Amino acid sequence: MKVYLDNSATTAMASEVIEAMLPYFADEMGNAQSVHSFGQRAKAGIEKARREVAALINVAPTEIVFVSGGTEADNLAVRGVAEANRERGRHIITTRIEHPAVLATCEALETNGFRVTYLPVSGKGLINPGELRDALAEDTILVSIMMANNETGTIQPIEEIAGIVAEARARGLDNLYLHTDAVQAVGKHHIDVRELGVDLLSLSGHKFHGPKGTGALFVRKGVRLGKLLHGGHHERDRRPGTENVPGIVGLGKAAELARTLLDRRIKRMRELRDHLEKSVISRFDGVRINGDVDQRVPSVSNLSFDGIDGESLLIALDLKGIAVSTGSACASGSIEPSHVLQAFGLSREEIRGSVRFSFSAFNTQDEIDYVLSVLGGPRTLQKEMNPNEGTESLEAQSRGQS
Repeated sequence: MKVYLDNSATTAMASEVIEAMLPYFADEMGNAQSVHSFGQRAKAGIEKARREVAALINVAPTEIVFVSGGTEADNLAVRGVAEANRERGRHIITTRIEHPAVLATCEALETNGFRVTYLPVSGKGLINPGELRDALAEDTILVSIMMANNETGTIQPIEEIAGIVAEARARGLDNLYLHTDAVQAVGKHHIDVRELGVDLLSLSGHKFHGPKGTGALFVRKGVRLGKLLHGGHHERDRRPGTENVPGIVGLGKAAELARTLLDRRIKRMRELRDHLEKSVISRFDGVRINGDVDQRVPSVSNLSFDGIDGESLLIALDLKGIAVSTGSACASGSIEPSHVLQAFGLSREEIRGSVRFSFSAFNTQDEIDYVLSVLGGPRTLQKEMNPNEGTESLEAQSRGQS
């Protein structure tokens, strides 16, 4: 059996998404900027997609900017606000657990005259709103705090954060904006931007069964935003370049499916995640859930196994046809411990034993049962993980067997 449990890295495209995209690879080949009928049909496909993405998060279609994915959306939000408002202020506030698309952009801005405050998080991965309030200064122009963490799924209190930002504006910080990276939350969590109170929000299509290479940035009307690229006047002069029409159409279809099937998908993912966690914890000693067990998206379970090397477990599971991760896919290949779990205060040993299982609505109960059978299965598993350390298996470490 093949079981894909690395859905925080990417998800399979829905068949309806593929079907929606196919005509735009051939018959509807027009450039959306062309005035002839071919171009206008392509443009109509883009605008339909824009309405669907806007409806998913409850914003106006004119506030959606199509980009190539979450990384570009984060860069456009952070650097775009910084460059457009640098004469009004040069202070940015973010957290230590952001995606590299935000952290690396902030680090680059620090070399160009900006000052960045990196807020710490608790052992559950949550910021202290009071520390955000204390960090705000007269020259703060941007607060960028992710909604759901890509490694643990922990959800930050964005509405409360937005309230603090609104209070600061009322005190005279008129040039202050709030951005949230919602890449791991869209399609897995109810999001109403009007209720959240954010000014900018990033999303990525391939995280909720859309195509890779697609994404969007919500930009509230009135936000001063610079450009990353220079060229034509596409996307209301915010993102030049010939539009990826098939990809955008696919993103729109994925957004439509996410909106109409959201409750059903959330229920499925939560049931599968909880089943896996309860079964693993009941079988093995020394297993902990990393992150807040209540405030998190249903699609992620980050577990630390005491005495087990996460990389070895990943390889052993892969040999059994099971795909998991030891952190975010964007950081794979790094020999450094996860910066997210370090910020949580975990020891190097706890980080070393961490594995991320991430679910989609396409996973099944049979798949999770197969994973559990492998984790609690034959004694050869430990030998495959550590061939020089005998034949003791994970099963031998389960309660009552060690």
